[in-house]
Amino acid sequence: MNLEQDLKGIAEQEARLRFERFDARDAWELGLRLKQAAEALHSPIAIDIGFFAQPLFFYAMPGTTPDNVAWLRRKRNVVRHFHRSSYAVGLWLKQKQRSLEERGLNPRDYAAHGGSFPIFVQGVGCIGAITVSGLPQREDHELVVEVLAGFLGQPPDELALDP
Repeated sequence: MNLEQDLKGIAEQEARLRFERFDARDAWELGLRLKQAAEALHSPIAIDIGFFAQPLFFYAMPGTTPDNVAWLRRKRNVVRHFHRSSYAVGLWLKQKQRSLEERGLNPRDYAAHGGSFPIFVQGVGCIGAITVSGLPQREDHELVVEVLAGFLGQPPDELALDP
């Protein structure tokens, strides 16, 4: 993994994976698609999709634990604060040799690990997050991007990070 390449790739993902509108029906459909993708991988994950002030979809697959739910909250908080994917923030901090604590953010409430992606609506901005927990952080991020790209009609292979 190359930090510079991944950060550039994530910036491209965030620029292209935007909604014209987003509502509870979209959250439901995305959540079901994420669940199906995780089942195909035989991987237990927890899924959370919603506006920052309102949950819209939640599912914890058999095999997940309360720790997964805590990770969902902490990763979503990073997206809420930075309006960037939690993976991008984590890589940026690593690149700068910084920490969330140095930015005044408590690690009990924030986790800059992959798996939470901002919901951007054209002309509005960042309104929420799509978050998964259960896989290694890069795989959590890639799962969300792949499903979101398909949902938005974008070719997932064009948006995949280099191996």
